[in-house]
Amino acid sequence: MLDTLSCLERFAGAARRHADLSVQSVALNCDPAYVCVRNRFSATLFETVTCSAQGTFVTSWGYRLGDSHDIDAAADRLAYLLAALPA
Repeated sequence: MLDTLSCLERFAGAARRHADLSVQSVALNCDPAYVCVRNRFSATLFETVTCSAQGTFVTSWGYRLGDSHDIDAAADRLAYLLAALPA
């Protein structure tokens, strides 16, 4: 059985390696467990990510970021989605 909590902790670590992302919270004691990540240059660009029993990272609006086989790629995709556009 996949340890989704461990996957979320590793996802949070991968998200922290992006200079433009800030991990706001890691909630592992709730159902579903989640990681909340935001663009550190914006008060409104943020996303909540969960991990399914199959190891798929999913945003709060249902977008599939990737899976537990390549957590770094899933975090990269979230960084792309939360990138601030030039004014």
